[in-house]
Amino acid sequence: MRWAVVISLIFHAVGFIGIVWIDQPGFIAMTPANLLLSLVLIVWTHGRLNFPFFIFMLMSFQVGFFTEYLGVNHQLLFGHYRYEEALGIKVYGVPLMIGVNWFMIVYCCGITVQYLLNMIWNLLKRNDAPDRFNVGYWSVIIDGALLAMFFDWLMEPVAIKLGYWTWLTDGGIPVKNYWDWFFVSAFLLWVFRQLDIPRQNQFAVHLLWIQTLFFLSLRFFL
Repeated sequence: MRWAVVISLIFHAVGFIGIVWIDQPGFIAMTPANLLLSLVLIVWTHGRLNFPFFIFMLMSFQVGFFTEYLGVNHQLLFGHYRYEEALGIKVYGVPLMIGVNWFMIVYCCGITVQYLLNMIWNLLKRNDAPDRFNVGYWSVIIDGALLAMFFDWLMEPVAIKLGYWTWLTDGGIPVKNYWDWFFVSAFLLWVFRQLDIPRQNQFAVHLLWIQTLFFLSLRFFL
């Protein structure tokens, strides 16, 4: 976990410095590689790599990609927008990396909320109950989806400036985008809680904080 945190910190720090001060187009073009690295680090630190984990990963990729397909091509979800070239290879106008991004955000948000709930529960119950690691069924779903929606709100202005995607609406980013993010994330987090997936990957908590700091810093400097 510590090695994964160090690697992720280095890559995000180098990416931030490169985007802000060195070669913005060149470092933006490395975004798919950074997403794949983060995915590898999640798998590496997850622990027990059981069948339900890979089912959830695949389902998150498919649901994320399909909802983006409906948004880009039919404006049924999120709003009226298009993806640019920064995220790499596209199929039907949707980058393949966006499915990876959906998995990572939902996974990290679910793990983070679960970790915080477990910590609070065990602090409150330490004197009269054994430690538990799976509390807060609905809180993980609802609060995790709210956290994912907040992360999207944090990421949106930066992603637009970096040329990840472009909104084709007159009023900028529509509110519908955030509501749809919430509902899609809540569905995937419901699947996350239904499956027998280990939920103690502390690296996922660190990765969410690293990415939050990354986009927050870019919002300030760009």
